[in-house]
Amino acid sequence: MTAGSLRLRLFLAGAVSVVVALGISYFGLSFLFERHVERRIAADLAYVLDELVSGLDRDADNNLIVTEGPGDPRFDRPLSGLYWQAAREPHEVIARSRSLWDAELSLPADALSDGALHQHRIAGPGGTSLLVVERRVVLPPRLGGGAVRVVVARNAEDLAEATRTFSADLAPFLALVGLLLIGAFAAQVAIGLAPLKAIRARLSAIGSGKAERLGSTFPDEVQPLAGEIDALLEARDKQLSAARARAADLAHGLKTPLQVLAGGVERLKVKGECEIANDLASVGEAMRRHVERELARARRDAAPTDPAAQIRAVVERVVTVVGRTPKGATLDWAIDIDPGLAARIPPDDLTEVVGNLLENAAQHARERVAITASTTESETMIAIVDDGPGIPPDRVAEALRRGGRLDQGGAGTGLGLAIVSDILEAWGGSLALGPTAPGAMTATVRLPLTRR
Repeated sequence: MTAGSLRLRLFLAGAVSVVVALGISYFGLSFLFERHVERRIAADLAYVLDELVSGLDRDADNNLIVTEGPGDPRFDRPLSGLYWQAAREPHEVIARSRSLWDAELSLPADALSDGALHQHRIAGPGGTSLLVVERRVVLPPRLGGGAVRVVVARNAEDLAEATRTFSADLAPFLALVGLLLIGAFAAQVAIGLAPLKAIRARLSAIGSGKAERLGSTFPDEVQPLAGEIDALLEARDKQLSAARARAADLAHGLKTPLQVLAGGVERLKVKGECEIANDLASVGEAMRRHVERELARARRDAAPTDPAAQIRAVVERVVTVVGRTPKGATLDWAIDIDPGLAARIPPDDLTEVVGNLLENAAQHARERVAITASTTESETMIAIVDDGPGIPPDRVAEALRRGGRLDQGGAGTGLGLAIVSDILEAWGGSLALGPTAPGAMTATVRLPLTRR
């Protein structure tokens, strides 16, 4: 996936959202846990507080005392973190737990209603922080009247430690949940984008000729896009059909006048007007080449998506025709091609390609022309070798250029090799020219086994 990938963008957005949500959950749950534990501790302290209030009484000397303290042994262990204290207002401590040792709890000077339960955070012995629950009790006359503030406190570090332990246990659990959510989101992105992948595969199939339209099997959100693409493909096919029809009509319309022109050339030659006849023949040949090229294009556009041509049969048919020409009849034609070897190109297009190449070979060869064919794992190759002078490597591009001619003295328009290149390019192939040995010229046709 690249930086411009929609899949990557959605995945990163989902992953960031999951991480942020779990981070907020982590702190939120830790805060809620702390509040919950604090309420539970306060409730336990309030229970002890009620025990202390119910134990207020007078001793034999008529002094206010707490007859029975809480049963938790931590109240008797010095600086244990669990304390209680009873003080007559305003600040007369009358009883306290042994855990306070020689310290006293300093309470805030707030206004308390009778029996109301208050909760504070105060400083405790040794600089500790305490969670305090207190109640103001108005004493009955038998206990001497007045008011007493009864306090129970616990080290707040216990609460912090419980919160830290909970957070430490929560972190790996949330990390696991995060991984599961990110994995689920990745699967959701993959499933959600699957229709786009299917469209890409269908478009590839259309490009390779294995399909014609995207179809209507996509989800409701994607189907309008597929419909628009199919409409564009339909419009394109109509335009191509119209263009092919116009090209074919034009080419066929010119063939008859060209035949008439060829007949006129022959009559001029009979009358001895050879110079004029040769000029007209040259013009007619140029027009014929153009017509053949347009017909080849029309055939190519209308060709099947998976064509096949038997190479040896096509070559033998073309050699038969070229071998009857005055120059071709003087040459030795050698064909070394497996009869079962086929090329992925329509037979008519292969005939056009081989015909142009063999005509050139016959024109320049001295004594012999050899045609071979072979196949590899990825392509089919046809080689035409003649023993003519060949083309210098630095002039191959000029020979392949439309209208390019290296032999300015001969007849022709220089379109033959350009037409061959056009046809091969349409089927993903290529044409290479060059000397293979002194006194030998090779034209190599390459065609892929599958459509590119």
